[in-house]
Amino acid sequence: MKNNFRVALCQMQVVEDKTQNVAHAVEMIKEAASHADLVILPEMWNCPYETSLFPEYAEEKDNSPTLDAVSRAAKEEEVYIVAGSIPERHQGNVYNSSFFFNPQGEIIGVHRKVHLFDIDVAGEISFKESLTLTAGNKITVIDTELGKIGICICYDMRFPELLRLMTLQGAQLVIVPGAFNLTTGPAHWKPLIQVRAVDNQVFMVGVSPARDINASYVAYGHSMVVDPWGTILKEAGTGETIIYSHIDLLMVNKVRDNLPLLQNRRTDLYLVKKI
Repeated sequence: MKNNFRVALCQMQVVEDKTQNVAHAVEMIKEAASHADLVILPEMWNCPYETSLFPEYAEEKDNSPTLDAVSRAAKEEEVYIVAGSIPERHQGNVYNSSFFFNPQGEIIGVHRKVHLFDIDVAGEISFKESLTLTAGNKITVIDTELGKIGICICYDMRFPELLRLMTLQGAQLVIVPGAFNLTTGPAHWKPLIQVRAVDNQVFMVGVSPARDINASYVAYGHSMVVDPWGTILKEAGTGETIIYSHIDLLMVNKVRDNLPLLQNRRTDLYLVKKI
């Protein structure tokens, strides 16, 4: 296992033209790959973040120009890629799906967003992914030569049970392609990433699209990397950019030895109930 590696977070500007988005993502991957072992794209990077557009832009895993382009880039650049998320059509349903590629261009993991973003903040924002999307039903942790890497998508991060289960399955780094907005982003994006890192003593990486104030849904930006102690290692602004960070997985065990939260849990008392 490679305990030390570099990640590249591609905070990409997303437009309406899928072909243009794919070509631009490949350009960013090629630029990032010369400086990183793992390149990460944001949530819904080949498609505007609009519920009505998800079925129109959706592609099947085995018949996907988008995924084929990422696969070629991973193989040509010999780099791991977490391809943010795209609308995926599967067995008649449409999912918000993240595909993980190895340096041979093979898909080694898929995460379908488990918690759909159905919210209504009075006077601020209303959004309902479930109008066109179906929820996934699996926890995603992938064993790689870079270590065990968990993937969840945006709203998934708000549910501590999911992140804890990923940690118990061995995740040392959790990657979150996410498109928080200008209501939830300033309030919750940074503290959520930090607290999930501290709760689970893992590295957290959140990757947002760049902000486009003319879009129907305006992403917050501020892609970031947080270490297991909760320290922000790198943070982007709002515009399109690539940021890089060093990941030292030996820090995970060090923090867990110093502050043994996982060992000190009272599992004899805990029971998750529906309310």
